[in-house]
Amino acid sequence: MLVPYTIEQDADGVWCAHARLPSGAATRGEGETPDAALADLRRAFDLLKEEFDSPAELM
Repeated sequence: MLVPYTIEQDADGVWCAHARLPSGAATRGEGETPDAALADLRRAFDLLKEEFDSPAELM
């Protein structure tokens, strides 16, 4: 499934990736580069799936 996300650099230079599922669940990732932030976001989704027993949007 494709999940829309935004990515931006904060005032400290850290890249932040944010995503919100239609159910309202949200997660974020951070990193020194945009790619690192997206990789962290993917790990956050994996944790979200484990914690909430795989929301239907992520199956």
